[in-house]
Amino acid sequence: MSTPSKIPTVTSAKPRIAVLLGDPSGVGPEMAVKLLARQRNLDAARVLLIADPVVLAAGERIAGARLDPLAAESLDTLRFEDGRPSLLACDWMEGAEPVLGESNEASGRASFQALELATAAVRRGQVDAILFAPLNKHSLRLGGLVHEDELRYMQARFAVPGFVCEFNLTGALWTSRVTSHIPLKDVASHITGEGVRDAVKIIAAALRQSGVAQPRIAVSGLNPHAGDGGSIGMEEIEIIGPAIEKLRAEGYDARGPFSPDTVFIGARRGDVDAVVSMYHDQGQIAMKLMGFEQGVTLHGGLPVPVATSASGSAFDIAGQGIAQIEGLQQAFDLCLRMASGAPVRAPAATAEA
Repeated sequence: MSTPSKIPTVTSAKPRIAVLLGDPSGVGPEMAVKLLARQRNLDAARVLLIADPVVLAAGERIAGARLDPLAAESLDTLRFEDGRPSLLACDWMEGAEPVLGESNEASGRASFQALELATAAVRRGQVDAILFAPLNKHSLRLGGLVHEDELRYMQARFAVPGFVCEFNLTGALWTSRVTSHIPLKDVASHITGEGVRDAVKIIAAALRQSGVAQPRIAVSGLNPHAGDGGSIGMEEIEIIGPAIEKLRAEGYDARGPFSPDTVFIGARRGDVDAVVSMYHDQGQIAMKLMGFEQGVTLHGGLPVPVATSASGSAFDIAGQGIAQIEGLQQAFDLCLRMASGAPVRAPAATAEA
């Protein structure tokens, strides 16, 4: 991958956050409107709302709230006003109401193009963070996404080399993972010592930025019972364990590998600050059980914080006005904190010994 492009830095009195409505066919527009209807959020940041006006109107109707945005014709004429969102309106839906409750090309195209504009604003130095309401990956692909997911798309847009990773947060507990949005049948072949070390290093850096001086990080095994001494798999002995030893030699408080079915018991108790899982659901199921409504997803390794709620597009309740926004509020607050400090960047690539 190419050398990362330099993101311009522009000093601002308040963090500038691009807010996206997410998938128009899900609960995202409702959630984003509810979030921005809280005046304290508009007072804490300068908000650029990037939206199709038809989708925004639908979100306002469902949420039972109206926003009073300042119109921005383009990024070239963008300006901010304290206590009020700026709206960059784009006619991606061509005047058609979004079809609720299902993946479709029109909604995927609108959410993908909003993401494209938000990354453009970052590259121009006009915003310090991106917050998006829940997206739908299948819709994104129907709408033009060709990358594994939105994180890899943004990695390419920002020309970030090396390892990037989704972090999931529930309260004070963080998780990262070695593999992400790949089929389960491919996971074992993608577990490498380099991947384990990168997943630990990137979340350790983010935790230090958030104020944890010496992060304590538990590393999960891949197999049941962490391989049970090699009788249920050798990845823990041949790959994961040696990677942890190397990390400890470098000064990281990395522990494990722990049995996947018990590692979150100690984590929930507060024994560690983070858990590194080997694949998506290994960590996500536990984290969502511990706090689905409050969960946050942070895209680690990018030049600016990019966050969303851990809950999905929730097609089954779209249009009902009952979507909860605590997770999105937590994500907004995280963007505020992180945009005021140094960016979280990917660690330097490591060579497998």
